[in-house]
Amino acid sequence: MEEVKEYAAYLIKGLVKNPDIVTVQEFESDENSYILEIIVDGEDMGALIGKGGYMAKAVKNLIVAAAYKKGISKIKVNIDSI
Repeated sequence: MEEVKEYAAYLIKGLVKNPDIVTVQEFESDENSYILEIIVDGEDMGALIGKGGYMAKAVKNLIVAAAYKKGISKIKVNIDSI
């Protein structure tokens, strides 16, 4: 799961203006089921969501695909701001 966290942080930091504020936390909800919470600066939230939410959906799909490749079949990605 650590590799998925690092990939998510790398991906998000490349998209935002304030990469120092980006934090990625993982929580285990059930057996082999995880929640990945990504926190970004409030200014970056609009750019990360994108028009119609397409950017956020694409980012989530990339993270889920990376997790699936590592054998994690159930993962939920939450993006929030401070």
